[in-house]
Amino acid sequence: MINIVKHIPNSITCLNLLSGTAGVMAACAGRFDLAFYFMLAAVVFDFMDGFAARTLDAYSDKGKELDSLSDVVSFGVLPSVMLCKLMRAYCFGAPVWLCYFPLILAAFSALRLAKFNLDDRQHKSFLGLPTPACALVCGALALYTASSPSSFLSVWATGIVFIPIMVAVLCALLVSEIPMFSLKVAKGDGLENRKRIAFVVNVVVIAALVLLTAIHWSMIVLLGFVVYILMNLVFAFVLKK
Repeated sequence: MINIVKHIPNSITCLNLLSGTAGVMAACAGRFDLAFYFMLAAVVFDFMDGFAARTLDAYSDKGKELDSLSDVVSFGVLPSVMLCKLMRAYCFGAPVWLCYFPLILAAFSALRLAKFNLDDRQHKSFLGLPTPACALVCGALALYTASSPSSFLSVWATGIVFIPIMVAVLCALLVSEIPMFSLKVAKGDGLENRKRIAFVVNVVVIAALVLLTAIHWSMIVLLGFVVYILMNLVFAFVLKK
């Protein structure tokens, strides 16, 4: 008799992959809104498959590899295609080859995920920027720029240097050894839990300011994960023991 329970986490992981694939199709069609919604759905499924595996005690080597393959699409290929399409649509005067530069983000995301699978030091926290956080920064920037093209940030972002420099920085962070806290709460992990609480407080403040100023909601995600990156850099280089 087939044990259906052990297939539940992998089924959820496949929903992550399908969301990422649909997001790529939406991005290719210039629908940054749909692409970002599919990315958010992939984030939810990425969290849920791990939660299901822990709850159901249904871990498997196949699930681990499938999870990384799905993440390459949802959090590597999808954000790189969104930024590529963004440059082609809005960065007037940029050389054609430069518009394809963001695609290297997919390669560095794959390297990050391969490193994660082989590194036994990343159980409760990460070394290097997690691919979902990187993807959300890119996806939120693309959606915000398309939704508010006349804003200061959008005008700045659609210059020929902003996105390539941002991509280069994110690629470096992905494969770096910088410690970064996980957003999953763990018992007996006081310092890391305090970091998570501080992050949540920052996001709440950002959300309130964005809503009060009637800025597009994607700015909450963008600023929230920029703050996540900055917090980790401060903890690593300024407040380290």
